Amino acid sequence: MQPRLKEIIIKEINPTLKKMFGYKNMYMGPKIEKIVLNMGLGLDGNDTKILGSCLEDLANITGQKPVITKFKKSIANFKTRKNTNSGLKVTLRKNKMYEFIDRLVNIALPRIKDFRGLNSNGFDKFGNYTFGIKEQIIFPEVNFDKVDKIRGLDITIVIKSIDKKHSFELLKKLNFPFKEGKNN
Repeated sequence: MQPRLKEIIIKEINPTLKKMFGYKNMYMGPKIEKIVLNMGLGLDGNDTKILGSCLEDLANITGQKPVITKFKKSIANFKTRKNTNSGLKVTLRKNKMYEFIDRLVNIALPRIKDFRGLNSNGFDKFGNYTFGIKEQIIFPEVNFDKVDKIRGLDITIVIKSIDKKHSFELLKKLNFPFKEGKNN
């Protein structure tokens, strides 16, 4: 079964963007390729209990098992050693990606305390959008009673597009709550 958001993109958003930007066909428009979630643990990555609970939380949020990332270099000032655990990473594609965006926009982001909108300056020159979340407990899949420490995570939405304005319009059509005012 196709996710609800994917059907909306195909039937409503792509034709609207085609008309808005004057594309010759539907495939020229912006398209979400993948979503990468990253949770940095730092020194807590060496503790197996903390690592296990973070693995479980991120797996519940995404529906996919995270990959443990490692430090590439030893840096004395940061107290890191080469090849020790630094964090967790998940890459979502296809249907899981659309289901995650749907839950993020409609359930998780409205649960943030004092939320005023996402910053529209998070676009890079290729049109990808990155933003951070300070609390993983905004997702309903995370059991609040089992959380030992509130952790943040970074979310990167990789978008194939011509320009960052086109990516911004795609995310606006997907109901991403951007701050009003100065855009890009």
